[in-house]
Amino acid sequence: MRYMKSTIGGLIAIVILVVGYFSTTTVASGNRGVLLQLGAVKPTIFTEGFHFKIPFIQTVQLIEVRVQKEESTQTAASKDLQMVTAKVAVNYSVDPEAVNKLYQEIGLDYRSRIVDPAIAESLKAITAQYTAEELISKRPEVSAQVKDMLGSKLTKYYMILEDINIKEFAFSEEFNKAIESKQTAEQNALRAQRDLERIKIEAEQKIAQAGAEAQALRLKKQEVTAELIQLKQIEVQEKALEKWDGHLPTVTGGATPFIDLK
Repeated sequence: MRYMKSTIGGLIAIVILVVGYFSTTTVASGNRGVLLQLGAVKPTIFTEGFHFKIPFIQTVQLIEVRVQKEESTQTAASKDLQMVTAKVAVNYSVDPEAVNKLYQEIGLDYRSRIVDPAIAESLKAITAQYTAEELISKRPEVSAQVKDMLGSKLTKYYMILEDINIKEFAFSEEFNKAIESKQTAEQNALRAQRDLERIKIEAEQKIAQAGAEAQALRLKKQEVTAELIQLKQIEVQEKALEKWDGHLPTVTGGATPFIDLK
């Protein structure tokens, strides 16, 4: 009898321990718990920490709500029908307040069912609005538009877009050669334009210098009058008299000799 009581007591203790074990659950950091009752999703969402549940009837499905990263390579066509390969990195997270709806409507494979197709669709839709050259020169604008469209798509499925980064756009070899040739031609044209402007400026400077010199000559000619010539002649004679020693020359050059006044 005593042995039977001990056995029953042990069984009761085991049952209590089992029931207690299945009556509690713990939600790890960075997760939320979706409460399932006999397989049906309940409105209750378990946050991080310790929780009670009905054993054998209720279970908890953990879903991560941390920021997740998805990298992919997508191929699309530009507005001018150039094939473009883009490397995209997307950071997103599950809405902590809607993990039960996400699990009920989509399931745990939301990345392959929703995220990857949404990235591809958004990138192709925006890329088709720009030419290949604009995709290069307007990458921030393109990235912003892709982010807006992708964010709107993910929101419908209880996910939050944190950030998107288009790492690079890759084009065909023929297009790269065409871009390189165009850049070379533009650089040559710019160099020729600068040379032409330099030559033009130098020519204008020479014309201006010649005009200034001609103007100076004209002013000098205007200043030369009969009175000025006569004044200059008087000045020359005065300087000659200042140098004369008072004696007349006795001999002068030429075939006819001077008479000696002495």
